Amino acid sequence: MLPQDLDTPAPHPLLGRSLASFGDRTALVTADEEISYRELSLRVARTARGLGGGRRFVLMVGANSVDAVVTYLAVLAGGHVPMLVPDDDAVIASLTAAYDPDVVCRPVGGRWRTTQRRPGSATVLHPDLGLLLSTSGSTGSPKLVRLSYDNLRANAEAIAEYLGIRETDRAVTTLPLSYCYGLSVLHSHLVRGAGVVLTGLSVADACFWELFRRARGTCLAGVPYTFALLDRVGFAEMDLPGLRYVTQAGGRMNPEQVRRYAELGRRRGWDLFVMYGQTEATARMAYLPPDRALMSPEAIGVPVPGGDLRLEPLDTGDDPEIGELVYRGPNVMLGYAECPADLSLGRTVHELFTGDLARRRDDGLFQIVGRRSRFAKVFGLRLDLQRLEAGLEADGVRSCCVATDEQVVVAVEEGARAGTVRRLVASRCGVPVRAVRVIALPELPVLTSGKVDLQAVTALARGETPATPAPPADPAGVDLRAVYAELLDRADVTDDSTFVGLGGDSLSYVEMSVRLEQILGPLPVGWHTMPIARLRAGAAEVPAGSRRRRTLDTTVALRAVAIVLIVGTHIQLFTVRGGAHLLLAVAGFGFARFHLADVPHRRRLRHVSSSIARIAVPCMLYLVPVVLLDSSYSWQNVLLLNEALGPRVGPQRDFWFIENLVYTLLALLALLALPMVDRFERRMPFALPLGLLALGLAVRYDVIPVSPWDHLATPARLFWFFALGWAAGKATTVRRRLLLTVLAPLTVLGYFDTPLRESVIIIGFTALVWLPHLPSTALVNRVAGALAGSSLYAYLTHWQVYPLLDDHSKLAALLAALAVGVAFGAAVDRATRWLPRRQPVTAGRSDPPD
Repeated sequence: MLPQDLDTPAPHPLLGRSLASFGDRTALVTADEEISYRELSLRVARTARGLGGGRRFVLMVGANSVDAVVTYLAVLAGGHVPMLVPDDDAVIASLTAAYDPDVVCRPVGGRWRTTQRRPGSATVLHPDLGLLLSTSGSTGSPKLVRLSYDNLRANAEAIAEYLGIRETDRAVTTLPLSYCYGLSVLHSHLVRGAGVVLTGLSVADACFWELFRRARGTCLAGVPYTFALLDRVGFAEMDLPGLRYVTQAGGRMNPEQVRRYAELGRRRGWDLFVMYGQTEATARMAYLPPDRALMSPEAIGVPVPGGDLRLEPLDTGDDPEIGELVYRGPNVMLGYAECPADLSLGRTVHELFTGDLARRRDDGLFQIVGRRSRFAKVFGLRLDLQRLEAGLEADGVRSCCVATDEQVVVAVEEGARAGTVRRLVASRCGVPVRAVRVIALPELPVLTSGKVDLQAVTALARGETPATPAPPADPAGVDLRAVYAELLDRADVTDDSTFVGLGGDSLSYVEMSVRLEQILGPLPVGWHTMPIARLRAGAAEVPAGSRRRRTLDTTVALRAVAIVLIVGTHIQLFTVRGGAHLLLAVAGFGFARFHLADVPHRRRLRHVSSSIARIAVPCMLYLVPVVLLDSSYSWQNVLLLNEALGPRVGPQRDFWFIENLVYTLLALLALLALPMVDRFERRMPFALPLGLLALGLAVRYDVIPVSPWDHLATPARLFWFFALGWAAGKATTVRRRLLLTVLAPLTVLGYFDTPLRESVIIIGFTALVWLPHLPSTALVNRVAGALAGSSLYAYLTHWQVYPLLDDHSKLAALLAALAVGVAFGAAVDRATRWLPRRQPVTAGRSDPPD
């Protein structure tokens, strides 16, 4: 990217300064590492040398990863010409065939791969050519935008200037680098020596917001679709103390929504920048100053520094104040390319006719009022489809309008009343109702940039199958969305859905991970936060041979092993204690993973409440006939009050684990109900469990004494096991994992004065902290999944099962107890599915940790 970073100066510096000149400032942040500008400079230099001498044409995937960023900067640093594309096999194949690049760089099987297709270059590249991008809406089309090094540098500087980017800023990637808006975030922050947080997570994923806080994010960029997701996840209620500004571009956003976010930003202390741009102008052409967003939310604002906007009169004569918006500035592209020969061309465009119709208001702000290409004639009437969409959006209907010769076709999301929409459109367009057709879709189709896919809607209007079918082919011929819908009992599953976003819990996690592992092979770390489309794409890249190597989620393995140890020890087939206490730590880990998602406060509380009910209600119902038939138990057991009321000896203590788990969750429900605690957890997700762990250890070491009659296994004394697991679930850095790895043996050793029991807990907890997956086989996965998914119910029922066979065969007693537990768990799950289906706005099935 920058010539000073290489042994041989590159001919075209992008930003006009050296990466290394920013020294030890943080350049890139991921979930696993931070990279300084000095280190980034060295990596770029090494990668650039590996690309060889002479200018070459490089097709590369614009992914939000360190490998992709380093490669992109290295390609520019070496004076080569990158063509940034999305990570899509069809797009890559199409553009490779059309342009015959010299080098292809892309992720394959989870690893970054650079393929040298030939030495040197087969393409003549103009000296000014610096970058190729697909035009908006034409991904995979051979028509590309030719951008120069000067275009990139000028637009990066202009954006950094009007946003006031500081060296302390850290922007989190919400858009792919193959999209000009996402790429401009990288450019504008690098030019100021600021940081960029790289992630492919959606803003709908809880892990995205955990990373945002942990990385001290200050900037957030979004297209209108992003803001729709922000509304769904309760962004307005999130506590983001580091957030300094939010930017919006990539299409028109409803003025009322602009005003709402501007007001939210004013209350919360951050600015909203509404921006306007096109790929043909590198990224940005205009912006709306934050102080104007409340009063003029419908405007695109003023030209970016160094640019100029004017209006080209129309030949229609309708309104002399309205003209086509024309932009001139140093960021205007060189021109288009439609074949390899076009890459040798110099500048063919000097100003950009945007195709947007606009007017300049009395306050000096520009406002888009329509688009030339979005006009259509139906029944001889000239219709502005963009204005029609804006009117429907003002009525609360998100739509995409297209037209045929005799019809206006309106695609809407399910929930809109088709008859009402037809009458509204007919009235506003002045056409008969029969000339309006409404197509209801689960969601409007969108491009990777987040914009509505007009081509797909047009194809639907013509009765054709869209060019990119909604249900792509899944591995092994299985529809992953159907699997999610079945196991999570949801009817609103899309390719953008994630396990956590659909309300997945620890019990469904077990079944889902085993099922997906059978279909996809080894699952990536954090799969539960990944969209289904990303899981499918990742599986498609893995060679068939490696897909046969099975793995097992560590939490599933620990739960399966623990319940076998618990039941086998009670039967006295062997004596290996510690499984129940290890399960408490695994429960804490699950609590951190599934209950503390970035959702509104009330939704969190509902999730924990329903989780408690999912544990308590089946257990209480099971214990009613047990108490009636066996005098060893009492009503305290049915009501799960034996730990609170006693006695704490004899058979009535058989269910201590279940009671302790319920009590712990009830206490945490009360704690998280306090808004102050909820806000603190969102800001400091690792500090809260660490503080509660310290409190639990104070009880464990009798610094905080409990009553003399309290037995060892009371909630107060056992809470620190749960807190250890909770902290492990939030230990996202190596330093935090090391802290817990040292802390666990120090606190466990000496607690029981039984080395084997303590070793079971320490070894299991260490695996929980460091090993997301364990090597396995398909058979082991099926057995472990069944045992882990029913571990709570096997613990509940085994007390009544094993005595029936204990005298005949202890092994048979063990197998029978586990089998009954699995059957009872299946019955509970089936009964749950018979209940009325939950509405999509809820978190989905609740999460009983164990």
